[in-house]
Amino acid sequence: MSDTPEPAEPSEPQESVRYYNQRKPPGPELRPRARCAEPPPAGLLRGIEQCNLRESFEALETLEALWHAEPDPIRVLYKGNLQVGVGCYHLLNGNYRGATLKLQTGCDYLSAFAPRCMDVEVAALIADAQRLRVAIVAAGPAGLREVDRALLPVVRRSASNGAKPPTE
Repeated sequence: MSDTPEPAEPSEPQESVRYYNQRKPPGPELRPRARCAEPPPAGLLRGIEQCNLRESFEALETLEALWHAEPDPIRVLYKGNLQVGVGCYHLLNGNYRGATLKLQTGCDYLSAFAPRCMDVEVAALIADAQRLRVAIVAAGPAGLREVDRALLPVVRRSASNGAKPPTE
C-alpha cells in the first residue's frame, strides 16, 4: 500500500474543450443557425467590406475582434469568415501551408451556416474558398505566385437585403 492518497473523483464531468475551440463547427444541438435571421452586426459588415476591398490586415483585425467579443455559437460564423480571410492573406504573402490550411478550416467552420446566415451567402463563400484552395494545391508551393488572384473569394450578401453587389 502506498501512503499517497488517491485523487478524488470529480462530482461533475468537466468540459475539457469548448465547442468553439474545436476544429469543427458547432453541432446541431448548439443551434448554430439560431441567429441567422438577424441582421448582420456592424463589425461583420465592416469586415466583409474590408475583405472585398482586399484590405486583408484590417479585415482580419475587425473580424477577430467581433469573434472574440461574441459568446454565442454564431461566433463560429465570424471565425469561418476570419479563417478564409487568413487563408487569402497567407496566399498573398507566399505561405502555401497557411493558405491551404486556413481556407479549409474556414470552410469547415462555415459549413454549419450554409446556405446563408446574417445576409451572408455562406454557401457561395465556401464554394469560392474551395475553388481557390484547389487552385493553390494544383499549383503547389513552387507555383503559388501563379495562382490567379481573381479566384480570391468575394463575400456576397443576400440580394433580399438591399445590399449592393460587390464590385470586382
